Amino acid sequence: GHRRAPVACGGCPVPAPVRAPSHGCVRSPSARLRPNRGRPSPTRSHSVVRAGVEERSLYRSVPLCSRAASMQAARSVASARAQARNTTGATHARASPRRAVSRCLLEKQPEADETVRFPGKFVGGKAPEDLPRHLQERNRISTPWDAARIELAERFGASEAELDKAADISDEHLSEAYTMMQICRDFENECGQAYMAGKIRGFMHLDNGQESIPALLNDCIREGDLKHSYYRDHCHAIASGVDPGAVMAELYGKDGGTCRGTGGSMHIYDVASNFQGGWALVGEQLPYAVGAARSIHMDRSLGYPGKQHQNHKWDKMEKDDRIAVVFVGEGGAQNGRMAECLNAAAKENLPILFLVIDNGRAINTFTQDVAANQAVYRMGEHYGIPGALVDGQNIEDTLKVGRVVVDHVRNKGPAILQVHTFRFNGHSPADPEHERNRKDEKRWARKEADPIKIFLAGESAKRIDLDACNAKAAEIVKNAVDFAENSPDPPPTLAADLEYPDPVTTDYSVREPVNGLATAEALTTRANPAHALEALQGTIDRLRAQAADKSPKGGLSIGDAVNLAILEEMQRDPTTTIHAEDLQAGSSYNVPAHTQQAFGRIRACDEIIDEGHFIGKAIGEAMNGYRPIVEMMNMNFAIYGMAELSSAGNTYATTGGQFIMPLTMIGAGGTAPNQSLGAEHSQPFHAYIMGIPGLKICSAASPDAAYGLVKSAIRDNGPCVILLPVKSMKIKGPCDTDVFYPLHKARYLSRASDAGVAAGKGVTVLTYLHGVKEAQNAVAELGDEAAVDLIELTSLKPLDMDTIRESLSRTHRLVLLDESTRSGGVGATISARVAEECFDELDAPVMRLCMEDAPVPYSTAIEKTVVKRASDLVAGIRSIIA
Repeated sequence: GHRRAPVACGGCPVPAPVRAPSHGCVRSPSARLRPNRGRPSPTRSHSVVRAGVEERSLYRSVPLCSRAASMQAARSVASARAQARNTTGATHARASPRRAVSRCLLEKQPEADETVRFPGKFVGGKAPEDLPRHLQERNRISTPWDAARIELAERFGASEAELDKAADISDEHLSEAYTMMQICRDFENECGQAYMAGKIRGFMHLDNGQESIPALLNDCIREGDLKHSYYRDHCHAIASGVDPGAVMAELYGKDGGTCRGTGGSMHIYDVASNFQGGWALVGEQLPYAVGAARSIHMDRSLGYPGKQHQNHKWDKMEKDDRIAVVFVGEGGAQNGRMAECLNAAAKENLPILFLVIDNGRAINTFTQDVAANQAVYRMGEHYGIPGALVDGQNIEDTLKVGRVVVDHVRNKGPAILQVHTFRFNGHSPADPEHERNRKDEKRWARKEADPIKIFLAGESAKRIDLDACNAKAAEIVKNAVDFAENSPDPPPTLAADLEYPDPVTTDYSVREPVNGLATAEALTTRANPAHALEALQGTIDRLRAQAADKSPKGGLSIGDAVNLAILEEMQRDPTTTIHAEDLQAGSSYNVPAHTQQAFGRIRACDEIIDEGHFIGKAIGEAMNGYRPIVEMMNMNFAIYGMAELSSAGNTYATTGGQFIMPLTMIGAGGTAPNQSLGAEHSQPFHAYIMGIPGLKICSAASPDAAYGLVKSAIRDNGPCVILLPVKSMKIKGPCDTDVFYPLHKARYLSRASDAGVAAGKGVTVLTYLHGVKEAQNAVAELGDEAAVDLIELTSLKPLDMDTIRESLSRTHRLVLLDESTRSGGVGATISARVAEECFDELDAPVMRLCMEDAPVPYSTAIEKTVVKRASDLVAGIRSIIA
């Protein structure tokens, strides 16, 4: 089919030329990507190429033009295009004057009209040799409101009344917008001075030149909206309602900071104003914001009246028009997460605004050098998500266009707003911009593209009391600096205090849903069809009956035990959600079967095949009062989500304890002997994540352990990872229901006899996952040759050193059957801690039977040399006793 004609908001050209098909047609915006059936459509406008007029992209050189010149040019081009259509005999079914003006403004223009529409010394002539290439190729744009409103009416369906309302900027609103710009400029200048004085450390990223964006936030983003920014977040936070003094104190690393000094410049959070980061990895905030938008979506379906964080209320709300806002640069928007999140937003029609800050730089790289598509506002076209582009140097145009886009998100669905700006500073003071030859560019931008100077030079500045605004901004920033200077340092124990939200001694069996059991039950009953809940109860009753059956054919598989725990918790607490691939079919092991049938597609979300994406969405939900479960078809697939999993572990501490992270990740993994799954499905993922702070990492080798750990993990307020043995998922065993396993304790599977220990045959064996079965077989084979304390490490982190120490005090020998590699493995950590903390209890060196530092091969003949098993453990125990 044909590609759409290039469309931008208010007359802005698009980055890449849109080539006409062979017969010369370019699709009009109204065609909406209908398939081409091989014949011209009456709604398609014919390209001026057919009239013999050459087209080319204008994006690379667009000096500022006046509104009058723009509209005059539009009329001229409309006339030329009409003449071209008559010359070629083309027809156009929707040739109204307004649409003709809009079309000619927004499509590429013939070369003859460029100097009229975009007057300037660089158009149609050779650029000065001393002008940096980046300024030749990326100059200011113009998005006049008269043209913008035409495009907003078409692309966003905005009515004349809505457009008029957006255009009505009162003196009060204009004063507030200017004041916010000045606050941000003064604040960032003070930050730069404090950094040079050594009062602010580490990385810091300033926002000078982009002040129209916080002004827009202050104008139309509310406290209840959920905001997710990136590392250049100071001004976004202040404009969202975060106290400037707390922001400055956070940069100073003081206890009065937003996160008590734990986050710093790149990690500003404030639960009261719903400012949810400050995320340092480029693009990682995108799925978190989608998860936040899903939390709003779920609130509406459950009837919550706009909760604040986890403070749910049950009163029936009249209207919840909160939105999620995610900030991303045009460079960061090239990340694949952007496409995934646009898909998710469109699929569920989520209330999310993708606010793209287009300063032409991906860190310090000129974005145009690395990205073929910079028209980020058009990325949503394939998903039916409208977008707009606006000149961020013009505060009034930014407010007007931004109001329409935000209103669309509040009332209709997702949208993209791309704000064209210039950043005056380099990426960070720690990363000098002069190394990237940006001095000339910065000098030009400060002179020609300063949104504050441009506003002051316009007529609208006369409408407000500039002196009062400047004085107010100066006072706010001065008070912020004074507060930071006088705030005390955080206590030295704060990092340890914030390791986990819940103490390890928490009794999860008595923890109720946040609204209490009665309210939770009522919400579940109201939100789900009666027949679905009846079928769910039947499934739960059947699984519980199987668990209670002690006959040889009774019991549950590990998969069914996990599924039972999930179904019970989702039935009990309506804030429990689940994300999984192949969810409708129950994934690979009936986990999580029946969830979508019982709870619908919102709470039980079938996901695209990208684990990082839906781990990220779960993080956003967890920060906003939900308890997401993420099921990995195979735990090794979570390698795709390492960045997100790292952030899940860090969030509670990095936010100064403001945001809990009740996220549970469950998956089959590990490496069994004779597994024959190859290297990628046999990796020790649990060892990879041992170093992530804040994670609780558990393993279960039996149905009862799997059930009890999953129940506890779902109720825990921190992130938990539960590993299950991939080759034993369908093996049945006993399962005691309504039992909650602690998340910090190992468990004895068998104890050495006192007689055997007294005879010098005592050995402590630590193992987990498939090693449990191998160790049980080894102990049976050894018989009276050894007296074995067999301990299953149901908690890998935190490590239960008390149980290990208690066993070693009897046996004085330790053998580890470890399902991870020799280098950096779980066994390496355990043996080091035993040497440090229990050295006096050892009569022999710790013996590690672990995977060798080699990819796990497919062939059993080779695999025997890499993966340890029962025979290796038997030989090891005999050796250490001897």
